Amino acid sequence: MTERQPAVYILASKPFGTLYVGVTSDLCSRVSLHKQKHYSGFTSKYGVHKLVYFEYLDSMEAAIKREKQMKEWQRAWKIRLIENFNPHWLDKFAELCGRFELTETGK
Repeated sequence: MTERQPAVYILASKPFGTLYVGVTSDLCSRVSLHKQKHYSGFTSKYGVHKLVYFEYLDSMEAAIKREKQMKEWQRAWKIRLIENFNPHWLDKFAELCGRFELTETGK
């Protein structure tokens, strides 16, 4: 499991499916909450919970700036980014977070 660090991430419903770009200071906890459908909005509605891309940044300010930039991108650019990082669109959650417990609080 990783320590708290600002990150931007992309979740997908399936390969080439619905995408969601987010930002957090605790990636494992945040993705855990998405997987539990803790958030009643977009990710729950469309089943978007596979962690297919992430990058760590030096500050929350930089992470928010990167998230805003990526949200403005064309879909094809996001897909290219994912495929360069994760060509098989594997869910990187278990690999990144190890035995992270999926609990209501994510902790």
